[in-house]
Amino acid sequence: MAEIKIRSKIVDYRVETGDAANAEAKAAERPPTVIETSADGKVVRMHEKLERPEMLLGSTYKVKTPVSDHAMYVTINDIVLNPDTEFEQRRPFEIFINSKNLDHYQWIVALTRIMSAVFRKGGDVTFIVDELKAVFDPRGGYWQPGGKFMPSIIAELGHIVEKHLQYIGLLPESGLDEHQQRLVEAKRMEFEQQAKQQDAFAKGEFPAGAQLCGKCSVTAVVMMDGCMTCLNCGESKCG
Repeated sequence: MAEIKIRSKIVDYRVETGDAANAEAKAAERPPTVIETSADGKVVRMHEKLERPEMLLGSTYKVKTPVSDHAMYVTINDIVLNPDTEFEQRRPFEIFINSKNLDHYQWIVALTRIMSAVFRKGGDVTFIVDELKAVFDPRGGYWQPGGKFMPSIIAELGHIVEKHLQYIGLLPESGLDEHQQRLVEAKRMEFEQQAKQQDAFAKGEFPAGAQLCGKCSVTAVVMMDGCMTCLNCGESKCG
């Protein structure tokens, strides 16, 4: 047995039992918990100390805007929690944005680092979609092919993140239900029979002269039966 020298004054003491010593030893050997679970076993959130694996699953999205000559490539890498179990879940872990345009280099680096930190923190990260989509460019936004208005490049990044979260199952797929879809199709056919016109934005998808819808941001609002109605989402001023 090794000799132990006491070099300071003893001010207190306690008697260690075998059970307490074994419990402390097991606690020291136990790896840190990477997830928290509720009583029914469902994953609540990732632990912020979860280390990055050597390989992550990722998806890359191309963003081409009319306000820049160069496209941006947004890569979102995901980590898989509880693999090969009934609680397996895929969550975003980091994001990168690459572009030849160096005019936005500083805010791109800052934004991706902050977003990656939010992803790794865990919990409900879906709020970041609404925060990004609410950013407006003071110089004005731009129109996407198809007639959808984007208030800023940051807002389009929000749509990219939303699309990815829907892809991995953290957000529900946005869209109309079966009854709403039938109503919109019926209204569209009715209007097209009344006025055979072409839409400059969507190459015939919506009639010319349609206005911007405040709900879905698509130029598809037309006057029908004395009421402004959106042919894309069904929104109507008359309720």
